[in-house]
Amino acid sequence: MEQIYTIPVNEAFESVQHDSGCKCPFCLLYNKLEANELDLILGASMMEPDVRVKTNELGFCDQHLQMMFEGGKRLPLALILESHLDHVADSIDGSLNSLLISKTGEAAAKKLEKLEHSCYICGRIEYNFRNMIETAALLWEQDEAFRDKVRAVPHFCLKHFGRFVQAGKERLSRKEFQDFYTTVYGVEKAYFDKLRGDVSFFCKKFDYRYAEEPWGDAKDAPERAKKFLCGELHVQEKERKPSDGLT
Repeated sequence: MEQIYTIPVNEAFESVQHDSGCKCPFCLLYNKLEANELDLILGASMMEPDVRVKTNELGFCDQHLQMMFEGGKRLPLALILESHLDHVADSIDGSLNSLLISKTGEAAAKKLEKLEHSCYICGRIEYNFRNMIETAALLWEQDEAFRDKVRAVPHFCLKHFGRFVQAGKERLSRKEFQDFYTTVYGVEKAYFDKLRGDVSFFCKKFDYRYAEEPWGDAKDAPERAKKFLCGELHVQEKERKPSDGLT
């Protein structure tokens, strides 16, 4: 287990027990990774040659490029775009018509298709995020205090619940995994049952027979259901093919 991930994982599991606003510890970790990568790419990392090679090659997804624009650092962004556009020009290697009528165009189309499904920032986040989920599974095995933190988590969003369970299955012994899954499932099931009840009652409130019933916790149930199903992320995760050779 890489020690560099132990502290942020522990902090995230502790933070969601209090008033952090984000109730899934892995969403909290993802959002922090994303904010850090956006800050680095328009700051300290922007002029590093090896980083520029990667950004030229991988480009950025629509959402992260939009977030970079919203960051307000237009000159660093323009410098990155300048060299990335040069790389795209080399990939196209010919007129737009050649995309349809020549072998050169076929090769260009393949390069552009690959670029459509890559993002430097997504790749950086996924590399570290995957290690953090694996670290959480290993902490379960090695640290009894961390087990208490898992038990105290309000819930996991559905996608990160699945990834956490998968990491536990891959990293833990059969006996350890049984204990792990019982605990993690218990946390998830308790929240899930409450959420389902709240969503159902939200629907009933639009029936005149329930008009005078108090809302209870149901008024924001659709919003909570969305977060549970999709994650509490600033940018929703996409299915991409990040490079594993990141530093």
